[in-house]
Amino acid sequence: MTNKVKHYIKEILVFALVIIIFANAMSLYKSLDLSKEPLPLTNISLLNNNKYIISNSEPTLVHFWAIWCPTCKVEASNIQSISENYNVLTIAVKSGTNEDIQKWLKENDYNFNVVNDKNGLLSSNFKIGAFPTTFIYDKNKNLVFSDVGYTSTWGLMLRMWWASL
Repeated sequence: MTNKVKHYIKEILVFALVIIIFANAMSLYKSLDLSKEPLPLTNISLLNNNKYIISNSEPTLVHFWAIWCPTCKVEASNIQSISENYNVLTIAVKSGTNEDIQKWLKENDYNFNVVNDKNGLLSSNFKIGAFPTTFIYDKNKNLVFSDVGYTSTWGLMLRMWWASL
């Protein structure tokens, strides 16, 4: 490998590291104003009119998103993956009617639990200022992690694992 190629690889890696640090710093800054209270929900009605009961024995991920949010669309597959192994409740904020959201879920082959927060009341109670926003609560409904912005599947899995300890 030539010195020029090594130089470019090094520059790319440094740039990627700077971007990762910046993104995490922004997420931390944006999450400072989020609600730090224990999970206030016990059961809630989903889009399909089923009741979702928050587990008292396992951690729960609560994810605020919107169908109009570009980052949310990219992160949705991560939420789908997590929902296959963990308790996940997603809240679609100001995303239209139940039918609009169900259509979007079907078009993208997602089946995670969704609450329609038509007027943004739930997001207001959690002090959401940007989307997507994710909260992870332990089995006692205490907040363990909060994150604003994109989070990878591995990042979510690691946090859920940690919350279950």
